[in-house]
Amino acid sequence: MKIFRGFHHPGVASACALTIGNFDGVHRGHQAMLALLNNEAAHRGLESCVLTFEPHPRDHFAAVQRKPELAPARVGTLRDKLTELARCGVQQTVVLPFDARLASLSPEAFVDQVLVRGLGARYVLVGDDFRFGARRAGDYALLDALGREQGFDVARMNSYEVSLPHASPSAALQTAEGAASLSVRQVGSPGLRVSSSAVRQALAAGDMDTAARLLGRPYAISGHVVHGRKLGRALGASTPDAGDGFRTLNLRFAHWKPAASGIFAVRVHGLGAAPLEGVANLGVRPSLDPDDVNGGRVLLETHCFDWPASLGPEGAYGKIVRVELLHKLHDERKYESLDALTEGIARDCADARTYFASTHAETRRQTTRDRI
Repeated sequence: MKIFRGFHHPGVASACALTIGNFDGVHRGHQAMLALLNNEAAHRGLESCVLTFEPHPRDHFAAVQRKPELAPARVGTLRDKLTELARCGVQQTVVLPFDARLASLSPEAFVDQVLVRGLGARYVLVGDDFRFGARRAGDYALLDALGREQGFDVARMNSYEVSLPHASPSAALQTAEGAASLSVRQVGSPGLRVSSSAVRQALAAGDMDTAARLLGRPYAISGHVVHGRKLGRALGASTPDAGDGFRTLNLRFAHWKPAASGIFAVRVHGLGAAPLEGVANLGVRPSLDPDDVNGGRVLLETHCFDWPASLGPEGAYGKIVRVELLHKLHDERKYESLDALTEGIARDCADARTYFASTHAETRRQTTRDRI
C-alpha cells in the first residue's frame, strides 16, 4: 500500500475510488466498507484510496477550545491503522493533517480542492453518518449533488451490525433504488452497531471479548521496542515468576488518551516463530517516578513469561512487535513501595497464567468435541 502525507506528491494516483473517514480501529464495519471499495475500484479500473486525518478532527477542536475532555479516546495508533488498511487490500492511503485551514473549508471547497483536484475521485463511498466541510454542514445529499456536478459517483453504506454474544457469519446486501445505498447487517439478535465509539466503550469497560467481536480480531497495539528505566530487571529477582526480574518490552502509545488502560493478559508476536504469553500494563504507570525516561507518556509495558534465549538481554530493542490484549485483569494501581509493586506484579503474572491455562483447557475441550 502506498502512503502519502497530503496529496501534493507525484506518486498519488491521478484517479481513484475513494472512501473518507478516521478509521480508528479499522473495525468490521470499516472492513466491510473497504471490501466494497476494493471491489468497485477493480470493476472501474481505478486504484482504491482511503482519505484519513491526523490528528483526529475532534482532537483539533478540543485543542482549539482548550477542552481536552472533548477529544475521543484513541483505539489505535496511526501505525496500526495503516497496517490494518494495508491488510484490507487498500492500494493507497492519504493522511491529511487536520488543521484550521482544512476545518474552515466549505463543503463545496472541500469537494473541489481535496476530492476532485487533489485526489481525482471518480467514485466516493461514505458511511451513513458522514458529514463534511466547515461546521459539518455537508451531508450525503449534498455530496451526491456535488458528485453529479463534478463528475464522480457517490454511494453510501449503512450500519454494520454484529449479533452478541454469538455473531452469524452471514450478511445480506441491499441496494436502495436511486440512492446507491448499501446496507450490510449481521443476522441474529440482539444486534450491536459496529462503530469506533462502540469499540471505545468496550475497551473502556475492559470487555476484550466484545472489542474483539467488533474488530474482527483481538485488540492489539504494535510498535518499536524502546528503552525504559530497566527497573523491572531489579524487581523480584528472587520471585519464582520473575526469574532474573520482571524484564519488560516497552512500546509507546503515541496518543495521550488510549481507549484501553490497565493490566492485561497478553500475547506477543514478533520475537520468534511462536507468540509469547505474558502480562502487560497499559497506561501511565502511577507507581513510577514521573521523571523516568518515558515519564509523561502512555506506555505499554509487557513482561513475557518465557523470554527467548536467542534474544539475549538486549535483543528486543528496536524490533517491531504486536501485543494482543486478550483479557483485562484490573485497572492500574499505585503501589506505595517497590516491594508492594513486586508483589503486585507477581500476583498479576499468576492471574494471567491462570487465564491462559483455562483458555488452553477450553481449547482442548473444544478440539475433543470437534473430533467427536
